[in-house]
Amino acid sequence: MKKKQCYIIAIVVCAIFVIAYIAYNFFASFSASDEKQSIYIDNDDNIDSVYTKLQPMARTMSLTVFSTMTRHTEYADHIKTGRYEISPGMGALQVFRMLRGGMQEPVMVTVPNVRTINQMAGRLSKALMCDSVELAEALSDDAVCRAYGFTKATIPSMFVPNSYSMYWNISVEKLLQRMKQEYDVFWNTERKTKAASMKLTPDQVCTIASIVDEETNKTDEKPTIAGLYYNRYLKGMKLQADPTVKFALQDFGIRRILNSMLTTDSPYNTYMYAGLPPGPIRVPSQEGIDAVLNYEHHNYLYMCAKEDFSGYHNFAVTGTEHQANARRYAQALNARGIR
Repeated sequence: MKKKQCYIIAIVVCAIFVIAYIAYNFFASFSASDEKQSIYIDNDDNIDSVYTKLQPMARTMSLTVFSTMTRHTEYADHIKTGRYEISPGMGALQVFRMLRGGMQEPVMVTVPNVRTINQMAGRLSKALMCDSVELAEALSDDAVCRAYGFTKATIPSMFVPNSYSMYWNISVEKLLQRMKQEYDVFWNTERKTKAASMKLTPDQVCTIASIVDEETNKTDEKPTIAGLYYNRYLKGMKLQADPTVKFALQDFGIRRILNSMLTTDSPYNTYMYAGLPPGPIRVPSQEGIDAVLNYEHHNYLYMCAKEDFSGYHNFAVTGTEHQANARRYAQALNARGIR
């Protein structure tokens, strides 16, 4: 009888130890790291690839417990995409519930101040799950652009360069909706009122701002340049902005605009056509837009890069003054062998 009791007690003790061990591994830290780690699950993942992505960060027993839970649920058939953060101290049960429930963490995505829609699509697709080709095609679709109040030429205006918190697996449609929301927030009553006082639409402001951004990265000089182009626009003069020629040629590596380039027949060539181009020649920066809305009031009509290559410009009211500035700059280019 005593032997039987001892046997039963031994079984109970073993069972307790087994249960305690299993319970420990359910709730013990899934990861051995003291830092947060992220796992990205996309549309191509299956249960095996999820295990593979978890393996480098998981303790062996924690991963075993995790796989046991997946075998006894339908998780393998309902894997949810997203970026998930595994914090120190999270147990296998918490990790499993997080992945099964799709409780992902957002990422900070920077909308860049780039020149083309393809560049924008490429940069955003590196930070998000969305496909760059799909995004580029959407932004080149007349119907899609029209739905957001833009054209294919003006759609770059909708992207306000900044950093935004969003989910990594955001769809292209949701991404564009978010960008339109941010655009509407940026173009508040104050900015719209300033644009209206200049008899410009927000899209036109963005177009001028894109030229200003291309002309200089000197924030303190942008209002001066904005004022110059606005003066020319009001007078009905051709803007004659070198960056628009580069855009027309789609060659952004050009260091020196030659006379032969000025005959490029494109609505973006402001040496050939008066008025504003059809849309921005790059995604305009917030600083560029505000420089236009708060342009410097002056009489300048001409500008030329300074011969000291400081990045600043010499400004002129008359063509004669401008030609003198241009000769000094041309001489400096020749001295450096820049063609």
